[in-house]
Amino acid sequence: MYATKRLGAGDLAEMKELLQMFGDAFEDSESYHVHVPDDAYLRERLADGGFFAVIASDNGAIIGGLAAYELKKFEQRRSEVYIYDLAVDAGHRRKGVATALIRSLGESAREQGAYIMFVQADSGEDDAPARALYAKLASEHIVAHHYDIEP
Repeated sequence: MYATKRLGAGDLAEMKELLQMFGDAFEDSESYHVHVPDDAYLRERLADGGFFAVIASDNGAIIGGLAAYELKKFEQRRSEVYIYDLAVDAGHRRKGVATALIRSLGESAREQGAYIMFVQADSGEDDAPARALYAKLASEHIVAHHYDIEP
């Protein structure tokens, strides 16, 4: 049986393992393996209450995880939480791990005053299972367009 945990400042080794898992799951070594930030930066992120790194582990091995960010609103005293990355090891998919990760994040988000969490999903066929999961958990489905704009 697996357990979920929000990582904190003392969980550097697990954060590095999560980065490795993300790189493997997303087939993106460049982002997650090659350009890994130094330990001080990772500790800073883990100590930041507006950053969420949640893992699912089974017998000490990370089998899934997510990274999310709190967006503090200006129009009301509340926040939203954006799920940036979510991945589950191929051998553990379709077993409730992603749902458990999102629910665990929800607990932490509520404790910090978030009123909603949101996630984007790609439209490709490979992402159909992720979209089905998000649709199952969603209170609302909004179709939007995403544009990357260089600073």
